Amino acid sequence: MQAKLKRYGSGAMALAITVLAAGLAPAQTASSALGQLESSADIGVTPQKGSASFDSASGEYRITGGGANIWAAEDAFQFAWKRMSGDFNFTADVRFIGTGTVAHRKAVLMVRQDLTAGSAYADVALHGDGLTSLQYRPLAGATTLEVRSTVTGPVRIRIERRGNRFTMAAGNPGADLTPSGPVTMTLTDPVYVGLGVCSHDANILETAVFSNVRIEQVPRSPSYRSKVTIYDLKKRSTQVVYQMDGIMEAPNWSRDGKFLLVNTGGSLYRLPLGVSGEPKLEKIELGPGGYRCNNDHDISRDGKLLAFSASSTASRQSQVYMAQADGTGAKLLTPASPSYFHGWSPDSKWLAFVGQREGKYSLFRVAVEGGPEQRLTSKGNYDDGPEYSPDGNWIYFNSNRSGNWDIWRIPADGGGPDDAKAEQVTRDEGEDWFPHFSPDGKQMLVFSFPKGTAGHNDRMKGVVLRVMKAPGRKLKPAKFNRLLEFFGGQGTINVNSWSPDSKRFAFVQYEPIAAPAQ
Repeated sequence: MQAKLKRYGSGAMALAITVLAAGLAPAQTASSALGQLESSADIGVTPQKGSASFDSASGEYRITGGGANIWAAEDAFQFAWKRMSGDFNFTADVRFIGTGTVAHRKAVLMVRQDLTAGSAYADVALHGDGLTSLQYRPLAGATTLEVRSTVTGPVRIRIERRGNRFTMAAGNPGADLTPSGPVTMTLTDPVYVGLGVCSHDANILETAVFSNVRIEQVPRSPSYRSKVTIYDLKKRSTQVVYQMDGIMEAPNWSRDGKFLLVNTGGSLYRLPLGVSGEPKLEKIELGPGGYRCNNDHDISRDGKLLAFSASSTASRQSQVYMAQADGTGAKLLTPASPSYFHGWSPDSKWLAFVGQREGKYSLFRVAVEGGPEQRLTSKGNYDDGPEYSPDGNWIYFNSNRSGNWDIWRIPADGGGPDDAKAEQVTRDEGEDWFPHFSPDGKQMLVFSFPKGTAGHNDRMKGVVLRVMKAPGRKLKPAKFNRLLEFFGGQGTINVNSWSPDSKRFAFVQYEPIAAPAQ
């Protein structure tokens, strides 16, 4: 999930904003003792109540917190925050008060999606024993990961946000700070930015003092140019049919072949094909609900219905919805969240989706008529990308249950107890994601990241599209035809994008855009 951080030139202008407060209790305002921060509270399970205060004379923030940890799938700590959007540098000098009880007590500079215990986040954590790490939970409820700094016991720490990339720096005041990372994960604006303390022992409290705290807002420009591209299998050629500065993702081909369904900026659009001149995006109105769509969407095989994943005014986490093909009549199918749609059954009666349940990402299905979700897998730690085979007998998906990301399959009604019916389809060195079948059932398209890539949330060089003969009833060693290597990643081909005649497919290439001089 790591990639090179785009560097801004020395002429890049930063709007420096000094943080003036650290917070005492929820619902405080900017005119209160919190200064410019909005509020503070204990996050997660904290038997000992924490607190936060700001000394306007010294400019110091004193945060006292309990909680068992900021780690694993849930956090427990005291947090003082403000909500903000865009790119920034967040820096502070940090010192603990007293010798402490637990070596891994933590003082953090944090960027957090929300205030739930299992929220996605990135932070720089200074531990009581001097360990400094860039911690991050890439998805809500997922297991926390970290990148450790080579600097031990720094006085000054910083977290930098550039789009979906987060970098840590550590060192001493007045000296160059040593960077580590970056890590790549998706946080949707606005985010919660603030100071936190965890005691690492829920029965006690620990205190840290943050001084010289600064947030430097960095002007954001589009970081990528998106090129919606069609690949012709017979000609082995590509054609760019639309491009824009910014992120466009996940094309689906309409059943009549007249348009591509894409998402950008949280909305769904039709991209007309075969028109003279540059095509114009046609927004699909989904009605009231405040839907913010992600890149998991598709039209049913009979062309009558639209399935999509989105957060909403009712839920900040992704859920699966179904509507008429024109976007009207949207209804919720998966109350549990987060849930991400991926595939229609050939008879248009079932939706296959990924859901995070009990700290793991597993596969489920739900009937179009509604009803309870039905679990399909249970063994893997992270299963994703379920898609029905055109005959409806199998569900293919990608999983890291073998140690690498490979393609697997299960019967359409599930993998059985302990996934005993699951079969491994690919065993190559690439990290294989998102199997997509041609409508005629003859070919399977696979999207592969370079070996060692931890997830699919980054965009990078060296991603590959490959096609193989569709597996039969009995699996044989996969023989791939390598089609294309390019700069791609999250959003390139998350959902099925084959043309109705099975002769072409659509995907998105990305082109990094250098930050303009300021």
